[in-house]
Amino acid sequence: MSGAVVGDDIPGKTIIGCNNLIGHHAVVGLKCQDMKYKSGNECFLQVGDNNEIREHVSIHRSSKPCDTTVIGDNNLIMGACHIAHDCKVGSNNIFANNTLLAGHVLVEDHAHTAGAIVVHQFCHIGSFCFIGGGSVVSQDVPKYTMVAGDRAELRGLNLEGLRRGGFSVTEIRSLRAAYRKIFMPTNANIGGIEARLAEVECDEELSLIPAVVSLVKSIRDSLGENRRGICKFRSWSFS
Repeated sequence: MSGAVVGDDIPGKTIIGCNNLIGHHAVVGLKCQDMKYKSGNECFLQVGDNNEIREHVSIHRSSKPCDTTVIGDNNLIMGACHIAHDCKVGSNNIFANNTLLAGHVLVEDHAHTAGAIVVHQFCHIGSFCFIGGGSVVSQDVPKYTMVAGDRAELRGLNLEGLRRGGFSVTEIRSLRAAYRKIFMPTNANIGGIEARLAEVECDEELSLIPAVVSLVKSIRDSLGENRRGICKFRSWSFS
């Protein structure tokens, strides 16, 4: 559309796939806003197919030759969003207006953000999650969950997103049971989150549901070294 800028007169490449809309005054493939970038270095952006990138969106190239900013397929990126250097965005995501991703953020597939949200650098946003409007996300958002607030806290499962995503009644029921065991234990003596994850992994029924296994892995990965941990949660306990 008119006023859009694609690519930059710097070393490297901006690769745009098929059937993408780039809106009025959007800037796609410009030099990153990272002080570590060294003039003359090659930097890269790769955009897939069927993305709608609306007005005033900015998507920057990587900060170094060994990395690439990546946008997958079928994403809706609404007005005034920003995707910084070295981000990895999957497919079928919806970013509402003024969604701001700092550098090195990873977004999986089918995530949905409400308006005016900020994601700290190096955070991971899991598949089928929802981020409420005005949230400041400073830690990872596990798959299938919903977060909101400043700083963002877990508020439960993204049930509507799971239903729309075609998850079965059994899968959703199992995810709810796993979520309660991990974040809302009825046994006050169950221990910390590692013990709760282990309990789900040992459950004869839940351990057979692939979506539950994926949820547990998403949480465990976020608790590993060189990761930011998961968003805060209120550890409800019932007597």
